[in-house]
Amino acid sequence: MARRGDGLLSHDLDPGEKGPQDACGVFGVWAPGEEAATLCFYGLYALQHRGQESAGIASSDGDGIRVFKEMGLVSQVFNEQALSSLKGYLAIGHTRYSTTGSSTWSNAQPILKGTSNYSIALAHNGNLTNIGELAKELSKTVTTQKNPEPANSDSELIAALLTRDGNVSVEQSIIQVLPLLEGAFSLALMDEETLYAARDRNGIRPLVIGKLKSGWVVASETAALDIVGASFVREVEPGEFISINQEGFKTQKWAPAEPKGCIFEYVYLARPDTAIAGVGVHKTRVEIGRQLARECPADADLVIPVPESGTPAAIGYSRESKIPYALGFVKNSYVGRTFIQPSQTIRQLGLRLKLNPLVDVVAGKKIVVVDDSIVRGNTQRAIVKMLREAGAREIHVRISSPPVKWPCFYGIDFATKAELIGAGLDLNEIRRSIGADSLGYLSIEGLITATTIEESALCTACFTGKYPVRIPISLNHDQQLLPFLEN
Repeated sequence: MARRGDGLLSHDLDPGEKGPQDACGVFGVWAPGEEAATLCFYGLYALQHRGQESAGIASSDGDGIRVFKEMGLVSQVFNEQALSSLKGYLAIGHTRYSTTGSSTWSNAQPILKGTSNYSIALAHNGNLTNIGELAKELSKTVTTQKNPEPANSDSELIAALLTRDGNVSVEQSIIQVLPLLEGAFSLALMDEETLYAARDRNGIRPLVIGKLKSGWVVASETAALDIVGASFVREVEPGEFISINQEGFKTQKWAPAEPKGCIFEYVYLARPDTAIAGVGVHKTRVEIGRQLARECPADADLVIPVPESGTPAAIGYSRESKIPYALGFVKNSYVGRTFIQPSQTIRQLGLRLKLNPLVDVVAGKKIVVVDDSIVRGNTQRAIVKMLREAGAREIHVRISSPPVKWPCFYGIDFATKAELIGAGLDLNEIRRSIGADSLGYLSIEGLITATTIEESALCTACFTGKYPVRIPISLNHDQQLLPFLEN
C-alpha cells in the first residue's frame, strides 16, 4: 500500500516522515473469451495509488493457476511477455503496501496455496485483528497443504486456513473460515474455475462488483471498473460472499451486516473519480471544502491546494468563501516510488523534488493552503517554509479532516499515537510547529455531514478513537492506548 500522508503520494525523500500508509488494491475478473490477466493489469493500474510496493496477478485457464508477482509498480512488474504467460479467462490481482508482514517478495500477493484436491490464490485488502487466535486455530488442525510454510502475514494465515482441510470444497472452506476472521478484509480469491469475493461484516475496506459483456469484475474502487469497461452493479455488501463461474453469479450472507465504512476513504484514500455509496468522491470532497470554509474562514487573497489530494476541497473552500482559487504549486508528476536513495543534498531539498511554488502566484499574497490531513507535520512544515521563501505574506493552513489522533488497525498503517502530532499538541501548538499564521481543521461533525453517510455506518477511529472491531492488547505498541483497548 502506497506511502501516503500530509496530502502527498509519497514521502520517500523524507525518511523522518511516516504518514498513513494506504490500503492495498484488489481486482478480480471472470470473463470467458477474454485475456483476464490483461484486464487485471489495467484494473491494477487504476488502483496503483493503493499500493506501490509490489504487484501480482494470478490466472487460470481452467486447468491450473499461474502467478506472477514482483516488487515495484504495476508498470514495472508487468510487460507483454509476463502477461502473455498468464493465460486464461479468470484472474485476480493485487497491489500492495505492507501493514502486516515485511516489504519483501515473499509477502507479495496473490498468495498461492494448495491441497491434494485443489489450489487457491488470494488477494487481501485490510488488516485482521485476531491473528494470534487464528494462528492457534491453525496449529490445532492437521494441514492438508502441499509443502506447508509458516504464515508471515495475516493474508497468509487466511490462505493457510482455507487449505487446511482438503476434504471439503473451496466454497465450503471459505464459508467455514470467514466467521473466524476479525478486523478488516476485502478478499478476491480464485480456484481453477471460480472467482470468489468476500467482505468483512463491517465493510471497513471497499469492494465493488462490475459487469462486463462477457463476465464479471470485482475491484477495490469503481474507477478500476471504468478502466476495463465494466459497468458498476453494486458494492459487495458487508458480510457477503459471492462466487462467479459457469454456473452463474451466486451470493450468500455469511454474517449480518454491521456497516462501518472507513471515513478516510472520503478524505484521501479513494481516487476522486471513484464513487462510494452512490456518491462521487470528488463531489464529496468539494462539499468537505465548503464545510471547511464555513467552519474555518480566513481573510486571504487566494486559495491554493496541496496537489493533488487537496484540490477538490480547495475548490469547495474557494466557492464557499468567494476567495479566488489558484494553483500555487507545480507538481512533478514523474516523481514516484524509487529504489535509488537520494543524496544528502537532494534529501535536504526534500519536497521540492515533488512540489515547487509558483512565485508569481503567491508572492505578496495572503494564502489559504488546503490539504487533506496532517500526520506528523514534517510535510506541512516544509510547505509553509517554501511558501514563505516564495514571498507569501500570510499563510493560513486549512485541513479538510479532523486531527488524526489514533492509529488505525484496519489496513492504514498510520504512525503510532506517540508520533501523531494531533495526539500530542493542541491547535495552537501545531500551528506554531508548522509555522503557519493560522490553522483550522474540519470538525468530525462537518466531515460526516459532507459524506451524507450516517455516523453509525462509518469507522471514525483515527479521528475519535472509537474502534468498531475489538483490538487485542497484543496489537498495541503504544502504552497510551492500553486503557482504551482493555475496554
